Amino acid sequence: MTTLPDLRLTGALCLVGSTLEDADIALSQGRIVQPAHTMPALDLTGYWLLPGIVDLHGDGFERHIRPRPSAPFDKRAALQAADTELASQGVTTAWFAQSWSWEGGARSPDEAVALLEARRQIAHRLGTDIRIQLRFETHMPRDHTALLAVVRDYHLDYIVFNNHLPEALEMAKHKPDRFAIWAGMNGHSPDALLAIVQEAHQADAEIPAFLTALAADLVAAGVTLGSHDDPDTDTRAFFRKIGARVCEFPTSVAAAQSARNAGEPVLMGAPNVVRGGSQSGNIAAMDLVEDGLCDALISDYYIPALAQAAWAIADARALSFAHAWEMISTAPARIMGLEDRGQLRPDQRADLVVMNPNTRRIEATIAGGRILHATGEVARRLLAPAYPSTLAAQ
Repeated sequence: MTTLPDLRLTGALCLVGSTLEDADIALSQGRIVQPAHTMPALDLTGYWLLPGIVDLHGDGFERHIRPRPSAPFDKRAALQAADTELASQGVTTAWFAQSWSWEGGARSPDEAVALLEARRQIAHRLGTDIRIQLRFETHMPRDHTALLAVVRDYHLDYIVFNNHLPEALEMAKHKPDRFAIWAGMNGHSPDALLAIVQEAHQADAEIPAFLTALAADLVAAGVTLGSHDDPDTDTRAFFRKIGARVCEFPTSVAAAQSARNAGEPVLMGAPNVVRGGSQSGNIAAMDLVEDGLCDALISDYYIPALAQAAWAIADARALSFAHAWEMISTAPARIMGLEDRGQLRPDQRADLVVMNPNTRRIEATIAGGRILHATGEVARRLLAPAYPSTLAAQ
């Protein structure tokens, strides 16, 4: 992938300063720079230029690895396929959410390390900035040393704490058929998985002290911490106390409000917005958006939902389109301290999306100044004879 030569994008409405404005955006050596009239120009009249999407949590990549639970594919090829999907949906930076869990199978620690190693081996082939978020199950007190070693070896920067034990115990008791399916997906019999769950549950009393010590070591290593599915204010307060400041998928308004009161970012799923509610019966993300209790949207299990959610929010008049798009670009970049992306301004990475506002289709994605996706009229303009021959030659 070759970086675009110096180029000035003209004629489009650009998301600058939280509004769509008529402005030129100039690219040079993979960065956004001050426009100069001497630079070759590409006319994008009729289009919108938007910051590239920054996705803080997505597990849609799993279907590239396991399109069927019993049919795994090579992780390196799967990551490259997911990379292509990200680009086609306007995502330029993404954290793939991989579990580190007592569940075993695809969510085992060994699988997490295998994914990290696959990503390291093909990092030079990826067009988008794919990172790995580990979803660490809280009831694994013997994994402190192993997790820290992986964090250091693979330079991990984001870990979220999960606790699926209550759900597992409830399911085993009241929904044994679903529990059996869950067990089978991870290579267990129902009895074997139940034994694992019960053993993990026996460690309940030591978990607060374990997590407090683990979180301190992770924060010292420069890792951003969060918690997943906080059900109430007490749970959020505990994770706040140990330094897990990101509130991901709170399952109650009270938990979201607690995070907001403490100045902590609240992340909700874009599919929840697009579908009009949670597929698992939790709170509706749109309600939190309308109440000002949601800071950023994440892809969760469906990457295309990110851009779709921005339109859904604008259509519902909960926010302007510009502010809705910031929830999938500017805000998540800020949450993770990525000062070099999320906005269309000089000195930022050249990560941007070309949107057709009439069809609502993403017709081009540029990441680090490289064209990763182009289709429709934008592709035709890029390849037109009037466009600088230097680009066509590359």
